[in-house]
Amino acid sequence: MGRPVSGGLPRATVLIPLIVASALFMENLDATVITTALPAIARSLNEDPLRLSLAVTAYLLSLAVFIPLSGWVADRYGARRVFRSAIVVFTCGSMLCGMALDMPELVAARIVQGIGGAMMVPVGRLVLLRNVPKSELVTAISYLTVPALLAPLIGAPLGGLIATYASWRWIFYINLPIGMLGYWLVSRYIAEVREAEPRQLDLRGWGLLGAGLAGLVFGFETLGKAVLPPVLVAGLLGAGALLVGAYVLYSRGRAHAILDLSLLRIPTFAVVISAGSLFRIGIGASSLLMPLLFQLGFGLTPFSSGVLTLSGTIGAILMKLLAQPIVRRFGFRPLLIVNSLIGGGFLLAFGLLQPQSPHALIVTLMLGIGFFSSLQFTCLNAIAYADISESRMSQATSFSSTAQQLSLSVGVGLAAQLLHLRLLLRHQLTLLPPDFTWTFGVLAAITALSALLYLRLAPNAGGSVSGRQAAG
Repeated sequence: MGRPVSGGLPRATVLIPLIVASALFMENLDATVITTALPAIARSLNEDPLRLSLAVTAYLLSLAVFIPLSGWVADRYGARRVFRSAIVVFTCGSMLCGMALDMPELVAARIVQGIGGAMMVPVGRLVLLRNVPKSELVTAISYLTVPALLAPLIGAPLGGLIATYASWRWIFYINLPIGMLGYWLVSRYIAEVREAEPRQLDLRGWGLLGAGLAGLVFGFETLGKAVLPPVLVAGLLGAGALLVGAYVLYSRGRAHAILDLSLLRIPTFAVVISAGSLFRIGIGASSLLMPLLFQLGFGLTPFSSGVLTLSGTIGAILMKLLAQPIVRRFGFRPLLIVNSLIGGGFLLAFGLLQPQSPHALIVTLMLGIGFFSSLQFTCLNAIAYADISESRMSQATSFSSTAQQLSLSVGVGLAAQLLHLRLLLRHQLTLLPPDFTWTFGVLAAITALSALLYLRLAPNAGGSVSGRQAAG
């Protein structure tokens, strides 16, 4: 599967994950940077920052609609070709964002970016799965995980730096060299793999599911943010749920459904979707809560807040070095159960922090949650595909990416709603540390609850991926 590189690992195990990760890094960085620079963009375009948040929402809606289509497109045209094309579309969308002269142009360009991102993430993962042997999957995914974790942490200070000392347009233009390099690396080092007989396009199913997911994502993204009237938000969530429910009924027994729900009959995949979604709801919401806690609750500057959160990256990098030995030693089932409880414990600890808490303690907690969250995501992304056949791999990556996107939106929306509820109960407009204690506590319980679902895994689940079968 490729000649060895440093450390004796096959080239596919290191090089391909890093190539795919560079594209995911670009997408995650862009998503974080724009939120930081939104006020500067609004001033430049003479727009209300609240209205301009449509640029963020448009991107997320584009992801929700097009991610389910990614598996079929990869089967029809080839994963390598689609991945390269997605990088081009995303990069061109970035250039159009930088050239936008008003809000409609920026929103349209963000939709183009979203189409590229919707193909780039699941198809990039498919490229990795089809080029890396399952026995090396944990190591490969650990390489893939770190750049994706770095992007949100680097994005906030980078966005502030560019918006303060240069034109906000460079937030988008920096993607151009990254995209060009990614296109060349994919062309040079990744081979094409495609289905000989691609399935038919389920256009009606895509319409139902895409509209339903768009309603849910839009609803959760605006939940608790006073952007839309509560009745309209409830209507979006209700309509989205009804459409997704209609798709479930429609897809039963359908051989070429756009999102193959029969994958949930595979125990490892089903547990990853259900329990993994709960874990992502809790941990994903912390990306919103921690900067708010440090800046609004503790009164720290954005720079000081960024430095504290950056320490979580060190824990994630350390995990990369230890992931394979840890998984080989303990196996997936015990790790997923214990990590869920540990993750919930860390969230609870963050909620108990006070403004006078030593920064050393905060850094220690950030290191811990960075390490264990990254290890959990590595395990989830590896065991999810342990029992998936090659012919169904593209459908599985579409399904998994859809579930991940939805669970992250649910987490952020839930966190915002919990904070909003606390303010309503106190009849106040200013967030205080006790408000975060309540919110972190609820999210900690949801995260820990996922441990119960992992009990459904067989003791030797994912043995072909963890290496424990070979070791035994």
